[in-house]
Formats: sequence, structure tokens, C-alpha cells
Amino acid sequence: MPPARPALVIGVLASCGLAVSLMQTLVVPLLPQFPRLLDASPTTVAWLVTATLVAGAVCAPVLGRLGDMYGKRRLLVAALATVTVGSAMGAAAPNVEVLIASRVLQGASLGVIALGISVMRDVLPAGRVGSGIALMSSSLGIGGAIGLPLTGFVAQQTSWRWLFVGATVIGLVQLALVRSVVPESPTRSPGRFDALGAVGLAGALVCLLLAITKGSEWGWTSGAVLGLLAGAAVLFAVWGRHELRVPSPLVDLRVSARPAVLWTNIASILIGFAMFAGFLVTTQVLQAPVATGYGFGLPLMAAGLAMLPIGGAMAVFSPVSARLSARFGARSTLIAGTTVLAAGNLWVATLPAALPMIMMASALTAIGAALAYSALPLLIMDAVPRTETAAANSLNTLMRMLGTSSCSAVVAAVASGLTARVDGVELPTGTAYTAIFLAAAGAAVVATVIAARTPDAAPLPDRVPVPA
Repeated sequence: MPPARPALVIGVLASCGLAVSLMQTLVVPLLPQFPRLLDASPTTVAWLVTATLVAGAVCAPVLGRLGDMYGKRRLLVAALATVTVGSAMGAAAPNVEVLIASRVLQGASLGVIALGISVMRDVLPAGRVGSGIALMSSSLGIGGAIGLPLTGFVAQQTSWRWLFVGATVIGLVQLALVRSVVPESPTRSPGRFDALGAVGLAGALVCLLLAITKGSEWGWTSGAVLGLLAGAAVLFAVWGRHELRVPSPLVDLRVSARPAVLWTNIASILIGFAMFAGFLVTTQVLQAPVATGYGFGLPLMAAGLAMLPIGGAMAVFSPVSARLSARFGARSTLIAGTTVLAAGNLWVATLPAALPMIMMASALTAIGAALAYSALPLLIMDAVPRTETAAANSLNTLMRMLGTSSCSAVVAAVASGLTARVDGVELPTGTAYTAIFLAAAGAAVVATVIAARTPDAAPLPDRVPVPA
């Protein structure tokens, strides 16, 4: 039975997506200050971001598979509870090591998006699924645009601990809302949980993401980075062979290898890269001194406020994406989104001299990201059995995250490689930022080509369901 108040269910689940974004960006405004505040080295402090990223990558596919097997709402509640505990631990953390541990627990939030999308498909009326999924999928970008200035403001006005207190309160509210409003999905996937597959995937992802996120710091040709990449390759190969042999795999590679799923996931990596460049770099351009020739010299709060149109554009165009997908198909919406995303990045690459122009260009990239992000889960769910939607969406979320992580690595490498001294400070040149946005535009163009050439999938039968 569909819920009596589908709009309320959509609102609660989408708000969970916004909360996830806050968890991902919670410490970003304070990273330059944490070495002094926590009496720790910058290298140690950087783990406050890396730990959450790696934990999220490991948790997302595991939570997705468990959700398909034991109940998506049940695992959604478990993920929110883990995040809440991590937030409370962070608020009381006596040192940087405990704070890093709290960020590991907050990493479980990454699985919330895929679980929420899958719950929507299972419990909402057919006419509300598209708009609900579009909003849920875009909420990660909306929250990122809103969260950075919000957390920056709190960090400037009060102690950093209040950020974690606020995250704890948000987690408790989300837990209460999900438990009281969101019904459990009746769909189950049979079989036993593939614990060995989960361990293998976790090991491979840890090696890969550590290499990507630490490459600029450790050196791309260093023994540590090359060893991690080699280890990731070996572990992925062994894990893949295992997944093809077990009767109930963590990730069904035969389904994932279908062109409609495989190429959509590859496009997701590129879209994540193209979207994140705007989030990561635009604020740096806005805060750069005017003497650089491209910067606007804005303080942190003003730069954050200038980014708000990005979140607004994504919120407005998420329902537009749902209507376009309903009328023309999700693939057409994806192609439209990646095309707009490419155009927006090309515009920002010119480094407009007027603030309204750079805000408009950034909003254009946000519109493209909203259209593309909203279409991706629809394409994935059309190509996999209904009993595997949470696992498939978790894998797609992971692909987007690999794109954003790769973007971070490219930005760090280019920005540190092309610098000039301005007023005695070493800063990236305008050429560096132009190159970054051109790379993002190129990624969006390749994603457009992939989306246009990927065939639609024939529907697959569900596995025999297990009663809830």
C-alpha cells in the first residue's frame, strides 16, 4: 500500500539527503584552522576529510545490499543512528584521533542517498516516484551549496564543537521522522550476505581512494601511491572473481556489466568530476585577492552567499528533471543535463571578470548537474531487478563519489603545479583554474557521448522475493 502522505515521505527522505551533504562538508571551512585548534599537523587534520570519504565508500555498497536483503528503511535507520553517534562523539572529542574516529562513523551517511531512493521506488505511488527520486538525488548537490556557507558562518561565530552538536540534533530529528513517517519496503532480495565480498571490496576501495586523495601530498610516483594502486588492482581482480562465483554476491557483476548499467556508471564518474569542479574551485576564485587578476577578494561568508544560487538552481530544476524524464525519457534528460553542465564549465573557464557573470555561469553548471543527477538513478533502476535497487543505487553513488574524489586530486595537482607569487603569497594562477574547468567541461562532453550511445536495457526479472 502506498503511504497516505507521499509528499511528506518525499520531504523527509530528501531532507536526509541534505543532512548527508552537511556531514560531508562539515569540517571543510575549518580545515585551515584545525591544526591550531587541535594541536595537530595539517597532514593529520586532512584525515578528517579522507576518513569520511573512505568510510562512505565502504559503507555505501554494504548498506545497499543489506537494505535489499533485510529492509531498506531498517538500514536507513541504522545508518542515521551511526551518523548521530559519530556526531555526538565529535562534539565531545578530546583530541584529533577521536575526532577522526567520529568522522569515520559520519561516513555511513553516504549510504543514505541510495537507500532513500530505493525506498521511494518501492513505497511511493507510480506518479510520484520520478519527482521524489529527482529531488533525493539532487539533494546531495543542494546541500553542498547551502552547507558550506552555513557551516562557515557557524565556525566563524562559535566553537567548532557546535557544528557537531548541530549534526547530532539533525541526526536525532531525522531518525524520529524516518521512523514515524517512512514505511518499510515490502521487497526483499533472497540469499545470504556476502561478508567476504564486503571485506574484499572494502580493501580495494580503501587502497584506491587513499591513492587518489593522497597522491598530490605523497607524490604520484611515490612507492606508497604506486603500491596502493597496485594493491587496488589485485584486490579488485580477486574480488571480481569471487563475486562471479558466489550465489548471492554483494554486487551482481553480471547485471552491473550490462551496457545500460556499466556505461551509466562510467558516465556517473565523469558527471561527478564535472559537477564537483564548480563546488570546489568557484569559492577559491571568489576569495582570491583581486591582485591575482581573476579573484574577487571576498571573505568566506560573502563567497558562501554568492554560491547560494547553485543550491537554488538545483532545487528548482530537480522537479523539472522529473517532468522531462516522464515525457522524453531519463536518457534524454541525462543528455540535456551533461550538455548544460559542459556549457556551464566552459563559461566559468573564461574566468568572468564580473561577479554576476561568474554566479550565472556557476548556476548553469548547477542546472546541468541537477538534470543529470536526477536522471541517473532512474536509468539504473530501469536496468536492474527491483530486488536489487538499493545495491545498484549504492554502486552508482559510489561511482559519483569516485568522480568527485578524482576531481579533488586533479584540482590539487593543477593548483599546486601552476602558481604565482601575489603580495608575497604563493597562489594558483588563472591558467590553473581555466585548465581545471576545461577538464570538467571535457568530462561532461564525454559523459554526453556515452549517454547518447548507451542502449536502453530490457527489464530483468526480480529474484524470488522473501516476505518482509
